[in-house]
Amino acid sequence: MQPRNMSMSGVVDLAAVKQAQEAKAKAEQARAEAARQGGTGAVSPADLVIDVDEAGFESAVLQRSTEVPVVIDFWAEWCEPCKQLSPVLERLAVEYGGRFLLAKIDVDANQMLMQQFGVQGIPAVFAVVAGQALPLFQGAAGETQIRQTLDQLVQVAEERFGLTGLVVDPEAEPGAAHTAAPERPAGPHDAALEAAVQALDAGDLGGAVQAYKNVLAEEPGNTEAKVGLAQAELLQRVQNADPQKVRRDAADKPGDAQAQIAAADLDLVGGHVEDAFGRLIDTVRVTAGDDRDAVRLRLLELFEVVGAEDPRVTAARRALARALF
Repeated sequence: MQPRNMSMSGVVDLAAVKQAQEAKAKAEQARAEAARQGGTGAVSPADLVIDVDEAGFESAVLQRSTEVPVVIDFWAEWCEPCKQLSPVLERLAVEYGGRFLLAKIDVDANQMLMQQFGVQGIPAVFAVVAGQALPLFQGAAGETQIRQTLDQLVQVAEERFGLTGLVVDPEAEPGAAHTAAPERPAGPHDAALEAAVQALDAGDLGGAVQAYKNVLAEEPGNTEAKVGLAQAELLQRVQNADPQKVRRDAADKPGDAQAQIAAADLDLVGGHVEDAFGRLIDTVRVTAGDDRDAVRLRLLELFEVVGAEDPRVTAARRALARALF
């Protein structure tokens, strides 16, 4: 079993974005529905701290991270600093009331997970949010630092991914956290969207593009399909590009719209979001007519890839408006 989406950099992480979109749409609905049903689906405080092994990592961590941030505590019985840190994390997991889930991994029994996360020493603490792993800190940090880190994690999870956490009921029976929530009714385009994701996983970018276009032909406002199409087309554009030539052309032709568009695509795929946006905004300022419009439209497509709520998109939209008007 291999944890997915372990890259800490780069913006184009299609599986994680899809999970984030689904989580954002469902998280508040799930919490509201649980409240309406008098706590149905709530978890016990005891369920906020779980032991995880390699066999259960996929369901206990990766899948759960689309509902709630999962903090991972890598520890071992012989590790004295771990004995100081782990009780603090366990207490805070309960105190934060379901805003994050604490997963404890014994490194002696789960060497593969330790290697996959690149753990160099313990205690080591990571988080997984919407399928993406984030290093938090290593060593027995002080409680003030831990709280600050957890506050930032919860904020990012809520603002970027809509993950509002789990509903906690002190009277709930332990084990509720592992009970699958009722599945939402399948939407009319779920099969097509799933086919698009499978095509992406298989490296069939053309198939993914067509699958997303099929959905949009019937439902032009489908957000998931619009974002997925923008991402798939971006990957398709850079698939056979010669990075050195693209960079050289962009450097030699600062006012060439197509050269700058091609370089911005590479910037974004490489995770250089601000560079991609800044490059195109600068090009808007020095071009006119069809060239300017082509640059503007590509910038709007890249906004779709990153996500409308990303603060970098918000800032770039303002800069684009200033450049245009």
